[in-house]
Amino acid sequence: MDIQLIKNEAVTTIRFIGRLDTPASADAAKAVEPALQDAAGTIVLDCSEMTYISSSGLRIFLTLRKAAAAAGGKVIVQHISPDIRQVFMITGFLNLFEIED
Repeated sequence: MDIQLIKNEAVTTIRFIGRLDTPASADAAKAVEPALQDAAGTIVLDCSEMTYISSSGLRIFLTLRKAAAAAGGKVIVQHISPDIRQVFMITGFLNLFEIED
């Protein structure tokens, strides 16, 4: 799993590349920590190159959403694959996040 964090004024984009599985989620949680400091703005989660997400990965997304909600910001999830969309649908995450294709 590779994670790229890009900050542009009030928008922080996090690109997830590869599998966000349980072994990768500890490093991923550390990699997204700077976005928690900017939670008052918009956090964009770019999933165009993410091939898998586990429950540990979903927890990272939920942590970002909670931080943004508490700070008055928002989280947008972009470019999820059909397989990941299915996981979001089964877990109820489609209702928790703003999803953009």
